[in-house]
Amino acid sequence: MEINIGISNEHRKAIAEGLAKVLADSYMVYLKTHNYHWNVTGELFHSLHEQFEEQYTELAEAIDVIAERIRSIGYRAPGSFMEFSEITSIEEDTDDPNALEMVKRLALDNEAILRTARSVLPACEEAGDEATIDLITQRLDVHSKTAWMLRSHLE
Repeated sequence: MEINIGISNEHRKAIAEGLAKVLADSYMVYLKTHNYHWNVTGELFHSLHEQFEEQYTELAEAIDVIAERIRSIGYRAPGSFMEFSEITSIEEDTDDPNALEMVKRLALDNEAILRTARSVLPACEEAGDEATIDLITQRLDVHSKTAWMLRSHLE
């Protein structure tokens, strides 16, 4: 069935491609945060274990919202690790970082999501896609706060 939601096919495609990158970045940070939750050690264990759990739980919900927005504008949401790894800006760990390095990496990763999310806004604004603008605005708020909280551990 043809989609006629008041956003051109060209704009919907650009928005969906941008959201797919936000989805991929969010999923990769979700995986990394969950890994760190399991593997953090040291004197900050308890506080970081809980903080990481809050963060990956929030990311799990956000991933669903982002994917559903892609679907609602008529595109397939990427859903495999291979697809995510091809379009993400987030680097995977190849080592076993200590607690403060975990915090630093997650702070940088949340800032990366912020940059990716901001890159979608021009297409949304041009298309008048207020629903996606709202979603992106919410993600900007969450990731700005998360990055700040993580950076605060490093001061």
